[in-house]
Amino acid sequence: MTAREIVDRVRAGNLDHETALDMLTGAPAAEVDSALQTTLETEFDRLFRNGWQPAELHRAVARRGNPIQADLAAEASRDFQKSRTPVDPRWRSQADSLPLSQDRRRPDRIAVIDAKLTLLTELRQLPAIEILIPPPGTPLTTVPHHSDQRILDRVRALLAKAEATDFAAEAEAYSAKAQELITRYRIEEITAPAVDVVPFARRIGVDHPYENEKASLLDAVSRANNCRCVWTPELGFSTIFGFDADIDAVELLYTSLLVQANRAMTRDEPAKGKARVKAFRRSFLVAYAIRIGQRLRETAEREMAGHSDLLPVLRNRDIQVREAMNKVFPTTVRARGSRVDSLEGWESGRAAADEAQLR
Repeated sequence: MTAREIVDRVRAGNLDHETALDMLTGAPAAEVDSALQTTLETEFDRLFRNGWQPAELHRAVARRGNPIQADLAAEASRDFQKSRTPVDPRWRSQADSLPLSQDRRRPDRIAVIDAKLTLLTELRQLPAIEILIPPPGTPLTTVPHHSDQRILDRVRALLAKAEATDFAAEAEAYSAKAQELITRYRIEEITAPAVDVVPFARRIGVDHPYENEKASLLDAVSRANNCRCVWTPELGFSTIFGFDADIDAVELLYTSLLVQANRAMTRDEPAKGKARVKAFRRSFLVAYAIRIGQRLRETAEREMAGHSDLLPVLRNRDIQVREAMNKVFPTTVRARGSRVDSLEGWESGRAAADEAQLR
């Protein structure tokens, strides 16, 4: 049996991993390398043509913890765009910014074959997903209108201070100020001279553990900033629909609030008992997400007060966002809420959420 036949059987699920690995390690090296490379390129190409963006696929591969596989995903993204035009600037930016492993030692050959075989099986199981950015070689769509970079930089600076401080009152003030800036910018954008701005979508990764609870936090931040969120648990990401400046704000806020939540959760969690700690953390994150959503909405509503003339525009934007979501996800299922098994965790989560926002 040739190396290509062995790899094809693995790809089809007709040959187990260990048997294939033994057979390939004894086959001619050039033949094995060619068969694995060609088959991996086929799988990467299929996924890139069917909605997977460079950063998303790299994250899906890298989270498995094998640096050889992560490097293969990064290199495949760059190679895919080389011979195809046009290339959407968002796609190119993602591909060009993917990191490579810092360990430049030549890995063991058997380890490389093992990693490639495993990656082939994992890629084969990934489905096609919604195309949010046209892949290289397909017609370009309208590039979204991004937030004013100066505003984003100020928001990042405020959130960085909120993450760094050990004092609750400071974290409150910095996080609240960030939301105020975001809302004020939204008002300025709405009242600016008319430009061709339409809703877009972006996928944001949600990592384990406690993915459902973290997805709830992302949903709460999204709703407070006039976006809609669809959680895809089997693939570990949520799709955020909204105007691009609002999505930028959601991503910044969610990332920062998750850092603040983890710090407060670690500080307050019980010292003993694995089951007790797990229940505490889950309950903490549920309460944190609910309370954060309330506080963010309160802050945004205060900034919107006195701008009743904008209500028709806001309603129209909300309709456009919902239509964009329904076009991609015509049917969605409301997720079942997480159980709250720890009163201690619930109360601590609400307290931490109050710390993260100023009244």
